Amino acid sequence: METITTVGIDLAKNVFQVHAVDAQGQVVFRKTVRRAALLRLLSKVRPCLVGMEACASSHHWARALIELGHRVRLIPPAYVKAYVRRQKNDAADAAAICEAVSRPSMRFVPVKSQEQQAVLMLHRARALLVGQRTALICAIRSHMAELGVVAPAGPRNVAPLLERLADASDEGIPAVARLALSPLADQMARLHREIERLDRAILEQCRRNEVSRRLAVIPGIGPLTASALAASVTDPKMFKSGREFAAFLGLVPRQSSTGGKERLGRISKMGDRYLRTLLVVGATAVLRHAKAQGSAKAQGSAKAQGSPPRIWAEGLLNKKPFKLVAVALANKTARIAWAVMARGEKYRKPAPMAKAA
Repeated sequence: METITTVGIDLAKNVFQVHAVDAQGQVVFRKTVRRAALLRLLSKVRPCLVGMEACASSHHWARALIELGHRVRLIPPAYVKAYVRRQKNDAADAAAICEAVSRPSMRFVPVKSQEQQAVLMLHRARALLVGQRTALICAIRSHMAELGVVAPAGPRNVAPLLERLADASDEGIPAVARLALSPLADQMARLHREIERLDRAILEQCRRNEVSRRLAVIPGIGPLTASALAASVTDPKMFKSGREFAAFLGLVPRQSSTGGKERLGRISKMGDRYLRTLLVVGATAVLRHAKAQGSAKAQGSAKAQGSPPRIWAEGLLNKKPFKLVAVALANKTARIAWAVMARGEKYRKPAPMAKAA
């Protein structure tokens, strides 16, 4: 136990595989341990480097091992795959983790605190409820369309359908159909109340966190996105630049370059899908607001005032599709958010500049 310098652990629900090596890379032991025996085993090992794949329970085990004095590193599973030899099994995975964690060029996932994980649970629970509410809305719209009652898409447009469904005197809807769809309407109302309750909790968490408050004032980033960014990005300084942070979120073009020729395609869509979705939705809202505001000003005056990012986005809209510009603006917003988090500064609104209408 005294000669161990590096340990790789393949996590699971109940049975874990542990692979330990010394300073020369020689295997000291390979063990399969139960969940309750993992901490007892590693408490007998002197403080060393411990590697694990970043997964749902890895942050809990990382915090427990840090309390024992170990240096814990969490590795993205995709980076471990290259070190797996021959066929895949728990022992091979643990050996691959032990090998990957010792590489000097390896990238690691910062360990999250319980508070950060709790805030992210608010977001995940809200996203799940929103998905269930959307499914109920689609079901109600489709069933009512079968009866000739058609409503446009969107949560706001389902209210007239619910009013007709609740009106017992409406002869256009059979009683049996009303009996079948009423539970769906009741469930949707309950989900709406629960989503509002989680929204209030997320807003309160955003107001309590200093980083979230600084992020929330950036155009395209509201309390929801600010809270998710602050809870997800434990150490923004692990990214060398804003471009690297945008690449982490999957907002940069996918590369397929070779032979000195650069070939850039669509965005890579790597990293956290939830954060990427929030940033793109926020950028879409900014573009729509700027587009409507620009049209109103153009009718009243020959010149309009706007910030450089807004003028840049409006100029890009003249040449590119709307959704492509929204993703490009989300990329720019992610870079601004990284600068605010990494440098500990407040967002400085760009000075307006004149633009011909």
